[in-house]
Amino acid sequence: MTRVEVVKDVCCSTALPYCGYTETMSKEHTFVTVQSRGVVAIPPEIRRKFGLDQPGAQVEVSVRKGEIVLKPHMAVPADQAWFWSKGWQEKERLADEDINSGRIRHLESVDDLDS
Repeated sequence: MTRVEVVKDVCCSTALPYCGYTETMSKEHTFVTVQSRGVVAIPPEIRRKFGLDQPGAQVEVSVRKGEIVLKPHMAVPADQAWFWSKGWQEKERLADEDINSGRIRHLESVDDLDS
């Protein structure tokens, strides 16, 4: 019997809180049916746990030692994920509004920040 293993190895404390851990389906044992075109539906609780319930979430599929391995994939490198967090994107939006409305100053040097 082929075992499906879900591996979590992308680090990002906000999006992927389980980084660095490997969890196998044997702990959360369930069976899924392979549909006619090879489609497999990952159960909702597992999708949520590994951040696969987000729009555009991707899974890397590979074969290792006779097992099918599903590995959550983040399109953005983990060391850049902070930039795409909701909080940071809100700050970017506010900065864009300030720039677009002219609420900016051009400074010649860091010393000009005091004035």
